[in-house]
Amino acid sequence: MASLLSLHLPKPSSPPLIRASAATQSPPQSLDERFGRKGIKFSESGDFPTVELSIRNGSSLTLRIPDGIVTSYKPKVYLKDEGFEEVLHTIGDGDSSVKGGLGLVLNDVSRDGSPWTASRWAVKDADSDSIDAVQVELSCTNGDGSLDITYVVSLYPLSMATAVIVQNNGSESVKLTSAMLSHVRFKSRGGSAIQGLRGCPYCSHPPLPSSFGILSPSDVIEPDPPGWFSFLESSSEEKISTNIDDPEAWTVEDNPFTILKSKFSRVYTAPPMERMKRIYNTSPSKYQTIDQSSKLGFRVIRMGYEDIYLGTPGSFFQKYGKDYFVCTGSASMLVPEVLEPGDQWRAAQVIEHDNL
Repeated sequence: MASLLSLHLPKPSSPPLIRASAATQSPPQSLDERFGRKGIKFSESGDFPTVELSIRNGSSLTLRIPDGIVTSYKPKVYLKDEGFEEVLHTIGDGDSSVKGGLGLVLNDVSRDGSPWTASRWAVKDADSDSIDAVQVELSCTNGDGSLDITYVVSLYPLSMATAVIVQNNGSESVKLTSAMLSHVRFKSRGGSAIQGLRGCPYCSHPPLPSSFGILSPSDVIEPDPPGWFSFLESSSEEKISTNIDDPEAWTVEDNPFTILKSKFSRVYTAPPMERMKRIYNTSPSKYQTIDQSSKLGFRVIRMGYEDIYLGTPGSFFQKYGKDYFVCTGSASMLVPEVLEPGDQWRAAQVIEHDNL
């Protein structure tokens, strides 16, 4: 697809795509007839149409079509035959109450009041080389049709990618906030960390609200309860603030490993006042999760986004299932993207690994 090719991601070679109208969502059987092929299978799950992507080495992912949530990503990470590992953490029973996984948040905040949020996705395209690359393209529009949004989910042997393309067909400029939030699963709370953020400024900030986020803005305000030996430790409770223009709200990460044991909610990025300069240091283009219990690591690569969101549940994680997790992803949260009439904005995120 041209949408991924322009972002310099791998592109599967395939016959010409079959186009379908995205105005109305087809039933799963019709979707499978139109777009199903080797490695792409549409089905119904909990009254929600879904599509499963799979490739030759056995890696797979499951995408819920109406809300665009990737509920499962199982890459091959060990050389043994059954060497697959679930990367994403979800809670719920598979119906409309499911939360977690990986999803796109895209808000039009141009006007006062509640922002318009991209939702009600419909299948637009599917592509596959039937061996090592498959992808599905979803689309939606806002109420007056001035914004045309394309969302592409792709699977490769050692990675998965999500890309968004927004076209402003209206006569006025728009302001967009966005994030690709991934709930990454860890074997245990201890030994979980992020590598690659050293030297990057960050501020404590709530996440963008979403229908699928496990950690809501109100959840992150609740302080982590003290542990048994907290009296031996210095108090380091972070206060959530939205005053991003205050220099005192910012800290520079000085550790090579960002430990995920405690509860926090942060945005790693260049402060907005720094971005007014002609030259400034941006946030890292990639960072890596570290899970000492599973000995696995996954790189998160950002394209087109300025911010990195990182949120942890701390000791509250058992409220959201038995597994520990972190919510992280590429974002444009603190400074909205401005899209002039006729302009197009593109951004993407890749989760990849070299565990094999």
